[in-house]
Amino acid sequence: MQNLLHWRLLVAVADSGKITLAANQCGMTQSGASQAIAQLESALSTQLFVRLPHSVTLTQSGERIVIHARAMLAELDAIQNYALQAKSAHSGKIRLASFPSAFALLLPPLLRKFRRLYPAIELIQLEGTDQEVENWLALETVDVGVVLNPKEERQSYPLGQDLWLAVTASGHPLARGRQPVDFKALAGLPFVLATGGCSLNAQRLAQQAGIALADIRVTVSDWSTALTLVREGVGVSLMPASVIPTDAAGICALPLSVPLYRYFGLVCSFTGASSAPVQTLLDYLRDHLPQPVSS
Repeated sequence: MQNLLHWRLLVAVADSGKITLAANQCGMTQSGASQAIAQLESALSTQLFVRLPHSVTLTQSGERIVIHARAMLAELDAIQNYALQAKSAHSGKIRLASFPSAFALLLPPLLRKFRRLYPAIELIQLEGTDQEVENWLALETVDVGVVLNPKEERQSYPLGQDLWLAVTASGHPLARGRQPVDFKALAGLPFVLATGGCSLNAQRLAQQAGIALADIRVTVSDWSTALTLVREGVGVSLMPASVIPTDAAGICALPLSVPLYRYFGLVCSFTGASSAPVQTLLDYLRDHLPQPVSS
């Protein structure tokens, strides 16, 4: 089996018709090139060139073999080019920002396999409120950020959706009925406003629906604290389904009569959109995320 230099030399001689010129192109001496050609002919048990006074020309066998040699070298070049591109795309850093509940619940299963597939890409995670995420994207502090309910005209990559649920203590009259809850009726009750560190919360949703939360007893950012307060009868609440444990004792979660969803989208900053590692992440998400369910 000859090395690649021999095959590159074979093609160079075929193109130039001169061993001396081909030797210079391949970084070899003329005698070294002549020996290499002889070794190729010996290994293949066929004559490749006819030596003329001032040049060489391919034999019929040589012409066929050079065709295959060109194809082989072209494939090798393609492999090397891919490897160079992959090295750029499969290594580096991605600065990823999100609000707390997405880091805790949404992103871990999505990113676990990504880290296994691309161990040379370092994911730097920054946690903040949804407004801080927006600010970091605008200031180019991060490459990508998880955004709630991204506007349609904004380029975003869907990550999933979450249903808003009315939450009461298990002994509350609404819990006994086990029926979908009217948002306006819920808003008129003593209320525990849980924000999860996001501006998109029950109060914002009520405002969008033209409803007022009439009796906010307490406002907390932590979902688990809000659940504890609801369980103790401080008030009812509205929370995303994903933050409510399925085995939460003393808690009843009910759908709204008109369902409301929050949608998660991954948005790139201006520089992040041109980052090769970020494009690798986006390609991965497109391949691994389920299609969003229509509300």
